[in-house]
Amino acid sequence: MYSKVTVAGHPIHPMLVGYPVVCYTGTLVGFAVYSGTGHQFWLNLAIALNVAGVGGALLAALPGFADWAFGIPRGSAAKTVGLAHAGLNVTALALFAISLGTYVTHWNGPATGATLGLALSAAGLACTGVAGFLGWMLVQDYHIGIRLTPTQERDELAVQNTKVIGLHHHRRAA
Repeated sequence: MYSKVTVAGHPIHPMLVGYPVVCYTGTLVGFAVYSGTGHQFWLNLAIALNVAGVGGALLAALPGFADWAFGIPRGSAAKTVGLAHAGLNVTALALFAISLGTYVTHWNGPATGATLGLALSAAGLACTGVAGFLGWMLVQDYHIGIRLTPTQERDELAVQNTKVIGLHHHRRAA
């Protein structure tokens, strides 16, 4: 288990990531409905959820960065996947922050249009989706944040040793 920021042995980063994902999704929905109806409620909902999403993303990023920087071994494939995961999440955060900066002043009055909000939110949510896939790879394939039983650790070590032995054998044959 490579997680460095935990509560009672449970990694904090995965506990926090659901909030920005839900808020980012709601932001996109709010902009879409506002675009179709022009009702101020939907623009305000998009703005409020965007504030919560950006704040939640910043909060989730802190333990995620600590886990990546101090927990995952250098030179490992997990380190590379983690960097791509972080990069996509930072890109999504930037897109939603730009959207927030653009629309927050329209809380009490209509915006000139929702096209920019829709585009930024859609692109940000797409980045978040791919980042989520990579995050799942970190858990599923590299067992980041997973506490293995002694039997699982032994089995995993045996599989890794078999791959290394097979690699050395393959190199000698070539």
